[in-house]
Amino acid sequence: MATEGGINMKGTSVKKAELILRHQLNMIWAMPENAGVVPPLMIWGPPGIGKSTFIRNLCEELDIGFIDIRLAQREPVDIRGLPVPRDDGEGIDWIISSEWPRAGQEGVPEKGIILFDELTAADSTLQVAAYEFILDRRLGQLYKVPDGWYIVAAGNRSSDGAVARTMSSALANRFCHLELRADSKSWLDWALVNNIDHRVTGFIRYMPQRIFSMKGNKERGWPSPRSWERVAMELKMAQINDLDSDLLNIIVEGLIGEAAAIEFIGYLQWSEKIPDVSKMLTGEIKAEVPTRPDQRYAMVSAIVHNLRQSEHPENLLDGLFDILLKFPNDWIQLVHHDLTLAMDSDGNDEFLIAFFDHPRHQELEGKILL
Repeated sequence: MATEGGINMKGTSVKKAELILRHQLNMIWAMPENAGVVPPLMIWGPPGIGKSTFIRNLCEELDIGFIDIRLAQREPVDIRGLPVPRDDGEGIDWIISSEWPRAGQEGVPEKGIILFDELTAADSTLQVAAYEFILDRRLGQLYKVPDGWYIVAAGNRSSDGAVARTMSSALANRFCHLELRADSKSWLDWALVNNIDHRVTGFIRYMPQRIFSMKGNKERGWPSPRSWERVAMELKMAQINDLDSDLLNIIVEGLIGEAAAIEFIGYLQWSEKIPDVSKMLTGEIKAEVPTRPDQRYAMVSAIVHNLRQSEHPENLLDGLFDILLKFPNDWIQLVHHDLTLAMDSDGNDEFLIAFFDHPRHQELEGKILL
């Protein structure tokens, strides 16, 4: 990645953005009295790369509150509150929305994130309504954001072909800005943890540049982390419903565009010609590894998939080591990474213990740096 004076010039990966967000949360939780000093994050990036998804997932992992405000779909009164004349006729009071968290209120988490999504798509009146909330963490004298809650905003750039309006310099200067980029490595790790269809992960390993591209018709399907997740879902459902392959191909093209779909479908066709991984794992057929890179990536993903599907994968270790030791060293390291990450995320400690304790595991250690 290009850098200048140690500065990232091509954007931040989702994984690094998550680490920065964790850091910001730890700062306000360690010193709640300084919550107003910690700058909110502004996450910039093209559509479909998971800006809001990684924030939501982190909140679920940490078991904290999450409020997702799609600003472009709101009215200023939703943010600022409803003005109501006072009974004494001496002015007005504001009725603040009940969706904002209140400190000490029953059922309201003490910690959480308020996400103002689509901030750059909101018109100027909505952005102005959000200023006070974001900049001062309050709404007039009636509402103050609890100290344990952190504010994040997200939006697209005008260069992404999405609706994007200029942010005022006063608002922009209060944020810590992160430019998010599509990153195949971070996405693949996420996909393994979440058991995304192995055919999709295998293809992205083979062609990581296809994780994201807006070069085609932006008004039709194009490849992005979001659309690849949907392709994986369609593949799974097509298998369950025995959908005709021609119809599935049309759906795939509708999700990721013609160019990426042609490459992906070609990959699927070649991957079907690899030796039967399930039979190699059980020892029914001899272990062998194809020479074509696309078929090797398909085999790596198929190995992990088959072991995850097995009720007792520890019984397949002999077959697994037969296959692994047929691979070149760098490929062994790839399988080792994917397999341990997948099984760890599944909580399959029994398999991991048996895998690392297996006598032939030392042979792997002699081939790769673990």
